[in-house]
Amino acid sequence: MKLKELLEELETLGKENDASVEQKDRKYLNITRDTGEFLSVLIKAGAVRQVLEIGTSNGYSTLWIASALPEDGHVTTLEVSPFKISQAKSNFKRANLDHKITVVQMGAVDYLGQASRLFDLVFLDADRASYVQVADQIVSLIRPGGILVCDNAVSHAEELREFIDFVDSAGGFTTTTVPVGKGEFVACKKT
Repeated sequence: MKLKELLEELETLGKENDASVEQKDRKYLNITRDTGEFLSVLIKAGAVRQVLEIGTSNGYSTLWIASALPEDGHVTTLEVSPFKISQAKSNFKRANLDHKITVVQMGAVDYLGQASRLFDLVFLDADRASYVQVADQIVSLIRPGGILVCDNAVSHAEELREFIDFVDSAGGFTTTTVPVGKGEFVACKKT
């Protein structure tokens, strides 16, 4: 299946699912198409090769990320829900991008507590309330010149305020909020 067709299918599925399902853990809460396009441009412009994504859901955002990476690029994506992991892995295989993606069934707090390698880009789209408690670890895993992108920076600004303030005050980043999709907080780590 062509990637464009699969992305369109997943967009429709996400909207229909989220409108009909009441349990939050069964909602996909995918990024918007323009956010996917924005991530794609950032990845290509920044010569990104190694990405950490926190919050896989059904893999919609992961597909945007993986498809923008060069052939030797790789995404490590974290998800706690076995239901969503199963769907994501199927979607990765359908897109022929599964060779560029490692799915880790683990929450951000646990993963970041033991992670040591640096990433070119970290994309946050999961439990916003947990970002503050792992802010130090997130910041330390971004290579100099690397990028942090946090989804929902406009739609859930109050929930993210403390985390964004932490990154802004850390002193090692140039930051902005871009009004794309639900709002993207972007921080580039100084070299």
